Amino acid sequence: MSDLIQPVKGFNDVLADQAPWWDRLDRVAADLFASYGYQRVRLPVLERTELFKRSIGELTDIVSKEMFTFDDHGDLLTLRPEATAGVVRASLSNGLLHNQQQKLWCAGPMFRREKPQKGRYRQFHQMSVEALGFAEAEIDAELIALSARLWRELGLTSAKLELNTIGTAESRRAYKQVLVDYFSKYRELLDEDSLRRLERNPLRILDSKNPALRELIDAAPLLSSYLDEESRAHFDRVQMLLADVGVPFTLNPRLVRGLDYYSRTVFEWLTDRLGAQSAICSGGRYDGLVAQLGGRDTPAVGWALGIERIVELLQAEGVAAAEIPPDVHLVAAGDGERRFGFKLAEQLRERLPGLRLSIGGPAAGFKAQLRRADKSGARYALILGEAEVAAGKVSLKPLLEDKPQQLVTIEECIDLLRQTPTTE
Repeated sequence: MSDLIQPVKGFNDVLADQAPWWDRLDRVAADLFASYGYQRVRLPVLERTELFKRSIGELTDIVSKEMFTFDDHGDLLTLRPEATAGVVRASLSNGLLHNQQQKLWCAGPMFRREKPQKGRYRQFHQMSVEALGFAEAEIDAELIALSARLWRELGLTSAKLELNTIGTAESRRAYKQVLVDYFSKYRELLDEDSLRRLERNPLRILDSKNPALRELIDAAPLLSSYLDEESRAHFDRVQMLLADVGVPFTLNPRLVRGLDYYSRTVFEWLTDRLGAQSAICSGGRYDGLVAQLGGRDTPAVGWALGIERIVELLQAEGVAAAEIPPDVHLVAAGDGERRFGFKLAEQLRERLPGLRLSIGGPAAGFKAQLRRADKSGARYALILGEAEVAAGKVSLKPLLEDKPQQLVTIEECIDLLRQTPTTE
């Protein structure tokens, strides 16, 4: 046993007993995003390191401490720590933003060299929805309403929305100096992270999770006092639109984003069901990012959710995984019957596209196979004994209804299964 190769720390397997919740999220999200007009893109997990230095910032913890970066014969490459920069890069490098608007979404693994802990892994998965080229408050509200509908369709009830506006980079400059002046008076009370942020980006102090700083942060001046009028009007319209469609929210004036390319609307969905890891989805407007990555000034807004956290929340709230059972479970008595059944199974799959058919384990006895058929959730057991094979027929036994077993020809079996709704 000592020779077994163990997984890399922080890189977790998603096994078959967990996969149904992932599949549920994939199915619901893909259908919902398409209904809102968002198209899926599939992007590489490896990007040039410069992309994240320019988007996230060279002095951030993500870039300076957490990225998986390596030299590939002179090219500095990084496993993506987040999705938005890659979506913008792909849109620019493929010419998608030339006088065009884009509604896109993607999903997949992200990578950060963090200390592995519950809810945080070095390989984690995100789902990201982005609208590029839209300046209107309606798109902010649409993306928020989309996320609210996703929770409803998944069956989640504990997610609560917090909302704020951070204005423009210009309107924040004066506010940042106000924060520096305020927090500098209490340097002896600040923790190490906050002292570092005081020099680099004082807005991030407002986002501190240190409970010892809560009273100090609550007493800090509010950004709302320094907003430009256009940002106020934009935020008022977002709130009005959300109220019109019945999406409840709480205003949180301390909700911020630390990077300069963010602007105006920012929001988070929180839950009290996952302990300290309360945020399950974060989003906002990032009107400055496209230009920062070499494009023309382009408004943009988006959000990302953590797939592991949503799966954990589905389980915490008792939402069923909605595993799809087979339509038919094939039971064969012996070697000759199994051979006949193998050929029959392929014939049924060919004639009935979409049919979900499983075959009982060959090593199991006949009665054990029947018990497994009962437990499988299948509509029918398709039974092959010596008599059935000799006659070239099958016995079709309903498992979900109190109806008698039928001995039928192969063609009759196909006709009966064709008339029966599948579990899809």
